[in-house]
Order: sequence, then C-alpha cells, then structure tokens
Amino acid sequence: MGIATVITSGKGGVGKSTVAVGIGRALAQRGRRVLLVDCDAGLRSLDRMTGVEEQLVFDMADVVCGRCSPAEAIYPCAGEEGLFLLPAPSSSEGMVSPGVMRKLVPLLTRYYDHVLLDSPAGVGSGFRSAACGADRALIVCTPDPVCVRGVGVVTALLDKLGTDQRRLVLNRFSGGLFRSTGAYQDLDAVIDASGVRLMGLVPEDPALAAAFLRGKRAQERSPGMKALSRVAGRLEGEAIPLPEL
Repeated sequence: MGIATVITSGKGGVGKSTVAVGIGRALAQRGRRVLLVDCDAGLRSLDRMTGVEEQLVFDMADVVCGRCSPAEAIYPCAGEEGLFLLPAPSSSEGMVSPGVMRKLVPLLTRYYDHVLLDSPAGVGSGFRSAACGADRALIVCTPDPVCVRGVGVVTALLDKLGTDQRRLVLNRFSGGLFRSTGAYQDLDAVIDASGVRLMGLVPEDPALAAAFLRGKRAQERSPGMKALSRVAGRLEGEAIPLPEL
C-alpha cells in the first residue's frame, strides 16, 4: 500500500506544479512507482509538463463516470520509467467531488508507492477534492508575507479535513531578493510565521521550470532538481539535513 501526498498552496504562482513534477521524477529515479494526479479541472497542466499531452484520450472524469477503466486514463510519463499521470478533466464541469476522491485515492495507492495529488491554486472546492483523500500534505510557499499568510489558511482547512501531517516547501528562493525586501529577518522567521515545519528549500531555477514546461526532464544536477531530490528522500524517511538557515 502506497501513500498519498497532496501538494498544495494558498496562493497561485508559487511553482506548485513544478514541485510536484520534480518530486515525482526524483521518486521514480529511486525506483518507486509514482502516480501524479492532476486535480486542476479545466486548467490542467501536468500533461504538458510530463510530455504526454499528445497521448491523452481519457482523464479522471472518464474514470469516475465509467467511460473507461483507471488503467486507460493513466499514462506513462516521457523519459522517466516508473512515473505515471492521471490527467485532470479538460473542463471545470468535470471536477471530481471530495466524496468520490475519498474512495478513488485509496484504490490508487494499492498500485503505486506514491500518489502525488497536484492541487489547484487557492482553497476552493478543487482544493478540498485534492486534499480530502491524502495521507499528508506538502504546502508550497514563496518567502513573501502574502504567500506565508496563505499557509495559515491552508493549514486550518487541512485540519478540518483531518490531514495533520504537514510540511512546508519554500520554493523559488533567491537569497539576494529575500535580503533586499527585508520582509523577514531570516528564514527562521518565515518558518515561524507559517507555523509549519520546513521540509525543503528550493532555489529559483528558471531552467528547471522551462524544462518541465516543454515536457522535458530537467538536468539532475540543476540546483532546483537537486533540492527536490532531497525533498523526495525526506518523504521516504531519509535523514537528509536541511540547509543551514
């Protein structure tokens, strides 16, 4: 039996889907069977980011409505053995309800070591559908006050859904920009304000995002991919030290 992790954020534009794909690829490189589940009905992006856009015939809504079997709507991702995608519905009308997701996600974890649920931005009904079936949550945040404030909102909602295993991933971090804004004294202050323990610090890496947007593998030695690989190791219980703050 695998484990389901929702990857979410309280605000759009933080690179959440990039984090989801990067962690998925890193886990697959460790020999795990990994399923990415795109929960952003109507605005799906993981099909393009994983190089399977041209192959799509069925999606999650087709599975739920009985138009196909789950296996027919799950696609192997380009360039990464062991990584698969269940795409989101192409229309927002196809959004899968929280009640159905609570039944679907446990079925998926029977066949995969990791099920990574990429939540839509914000905290609406799409967030609830993505999070309700998860065993744990990674909250992606950039180190700015607006985004950090959103972490508190997400945390409160996860509490209501019973998802009490939560960790923070600070993404798109630039030391120079962070120091120049002066919004926080240091990264410890960001973590304290978020109220969630840190699991990863991912540096700003335009090449990483650009590769995924083209549906290509990122360079494994790129700063962003190396950071996401460390997050993947921590998700598997490895004692990988966090960077000095």
